[in-house]
Amino acid sequence: MTTKLPVRHQESDEIQRQLASFGARLRELRLKRGWTLQELAARSSLSKPFLSRLESGGRQASIAAALTLSRIFDVSLASLFEPSVMEAPCVIVRAGDAVEQSVHGLKYTPLSAAGRFFNVQPLRVKVSPSRRGNEHYHHDGEEWIYVLSGKLTLSLAGKTYDLGPGDAAHFESRLPHRLIARGDRDAEILVVAAPVWSPPPNPSLAQHHAIPTIALLPFGQASANTLASPQPRPARFGAHRRRGDAKTNKFLE
Repeated sequence: MTTKLPVRHQESDEIQRQLASFGARLRELRLKRGWTLQELAARSSLSKPFLSRLESGGRQASIAAALTLSRIFDVSLASLFEPSVMEAPCVIVRAGDAVEQSVHGLKYTPLSAAGRFFNVQPLRVKVSPSRRGNEHYHHDGEEWIYVLSGKLTLSLAGKTYDLGPGDAAHFESRLPHRLIARGDRDAEILVVAAPVWSPPPNPSLAQHHAIPTIALLPFGQASANTLASPQPRPARFGAHRRRGDAKTNKFLE
């Protein structure tokens, strides 16, 4: 038996698909012309952060902005909303295109604009020691973090883990979690969020890995350097998202 989503959920999903389609199309047109976000901002008089959020699907374009962009790219307004097909399975984000944004007391920079093509969302995040509040977040998926600089405490499901430069953590993001900077300087980290779980690959298909698959161990346990095939993951619990958060923002703690 097929269960239909409530109408309001279907409408919300459709809006998100349209935003992602518009953003992907906008990025495709910009890259075909060899323009950076800064160059497009100069040509259109739209701000670089605004354009970055349009491309990532985190912001809805006004009619005026859409008309301006259609004129700049010399395409019809309707073509801006046509589904975009990624021509190559590789997305390059140049240093000049990366735009720092803020949410929940964190500063973050998206390191990919291919959320509708891939299942992971890489970010560079700065955690301030003066960050306020103690709210913990949880949502479907999993996260991996790597500390570049500073001192970080990961608060996860009632436990805390102190991390320093070079340390990494991988955890189920359905568990309540929060990032806390220790000391008097920002902790800068890389975050890779996988908002949707993908089922294990078809075992009947031959695979050839450059790096062997590593056996999964409980969080905090040292690796025994044993190799194993990917194991089925436990089912996710329900997701939680604060209202008003953009798509990328919900994966930040």
